[in-house]
Amino acid sequence: MSAAKKLPKVVDPEILEQMHPSHESWHAFEIMSEFVDATERLKQITPAVTIFGSARTKPGHPHYKLTEDIARKLSDAGFSVISGGGGGIMEAANKGAYYGKSASIGLNIVLPHEQASNPYQDVGQNFNHFFMRKVMFVKNASAYVVMPGGFGTLDELMEALTLIQTSKTRKIPLILVCSDFWEGLLDWLRNTLIAQGMASPEDMDLMQVIDDPDQIVEAIFQHYEHRGFEPSPKELQIQLYL
Repeated sequence: MSAAKKLPKVVDPEILEQMHPSHESWHAFEIMSEFVDATERLKQITPAVTIFGSARTKPGHPHYKLTEDIARKLSDAGFSVISGGGGGIMEAANKGAYYGKSASIGLNIVLPHEQASNPYQDVGQNFNHFFMRKVMFVKNASAYVVMPGGFGTLDELMEALTLIQTSKTRKIPLILVCSDFWEGLLDWLRNTLIAQGMASPEDMDLMQVIDDPDQIVEAIFQHYEHRGFEPSPKELQIQLYL
């Protein structure tokens, strides 16, 4: 058997310097700084509702107008509205809240080519790390409203659903809007995931499907009818380990 061929050694001092272990260790302090800054800036915005959805939805699309209406009603009802700070559904959510009575919050992600911040933000917070941004979506929300979207929206939905299911965050309303869009996914969850024992039937109760903006606001208030919007001391403790 012939000896394995070796690739030629290429030593680039600049690359070696970037790979130095101390760089990764110092990066942990950047993450800490981002977390502390976001926590301090956002801690006064409660109660708040996070709205997820596609960045590709155009202003003339019915989903855009529906999102704007939902956000405006939530804002006028006293909820700050949190979005990802970009275009599409995120812009519609911020726009509706911006012209309402409560704060419009954009958690903006720094991306090489795609996202630019929308102008409808009373408070804009920039993130370099997706995972840190997702922590803030969850940490500061009294409810989630999920509009139609792509991979990013599905990622955020499943992240929120998993955290609630596993009790890593408090149980809050998780509302899917536009029932026709979600019908196929919900059928698959029931008929495949749950049917094969990958999740429990009661896990479906963690989500609600509501298309009417007024009913969305009402459902959130009903959830908190017998308790305050603020997390309990025990819930705050749990959220330290998101």
